[in-house]
Amino acid sequence: MSDFLPGVPADLVTACLSRAPGNEIRSGKFSSPESSSALAANGFGWFMERAGKLPPLPGLAGWPAKRVEVEAEMRFPWAGGRHPWLDAVIETSSSLIGIESKRYEPFRPAKTNSFADGFDRPVWGDQMERYSSLRRTLVNGAKRFDALDAVELIKNAYGLRTQAKALGKRPVLIYLYAEPSHWANARAVDPDRIALHQADIARFAGIVEGDEVSFGAVTWADLLKIWAASAGSAPHAARMQERFAPL
Repeated sequence: MSDFLPGVPADLVTACLSRAPGNEIRSGKFSSPESSSALAANGFGWFMERAGKLPPLPGLAGWPAKRVEVEAEMRFPWAGGRHPWLDAVIETSSSLIGIESKRYEPFRPAKTNSFADGFDRPVWGDQMERYSSLRRTLVNGAKRFDALDAVELIKNAYGLRTQAKALGKRPVLIYLYAEPSHWANARAVDPDRIALHQADIARFAGIVEGDEVSFGAVTWADLLKIWAASAGSAPHAARMQERFAPL
């Protein structure tokens, strides 16, 4: 079975994935039945050559999309070090929308993620103070998230804010996540872990609400319903559901 669904420009998507750290295709991870990268790359990769067919995301104006890219680097306002990579980026006439996609990651043991000292630099602006305040409380241990990688999301927001400012556009960070009922081996996903993840998302959203980078969350299941309701993307939505369920 091909790694890519019909209509997905395999060469373009492969080139995007190849330039990112930890090349998912070369490592073989992309072919895993639980691959998060394969889900996002197929989902949004189909729109790379047909951005105008991408249905609007909930609550966002400025459609149609002008550009859709997968595996996009969002650079901080400095040269060295590591910079975040978003699973997809959508550009409209008014917004730069970053997509951070998760599939099974929230239901696995959490990986250690931290901030380098450079994040204390005064480069984020007054309208990012909610993100920055949360960053400080995560560093000192005053707050923690058990099923949500809040550190990664804050880094994504900083990078997205930097790139959007350069383009003169509004930065929007969308957390796109699956809630699978079972793993690829048919073992059930712990429902308590799903509930904990939902609570973490709601808490994070409440903390950063009002900052320059707007934050929103949507499930893959709801996103595919939106795509299925549009004639232009309905066939793609059906193929996504068939290939990647449960979502």
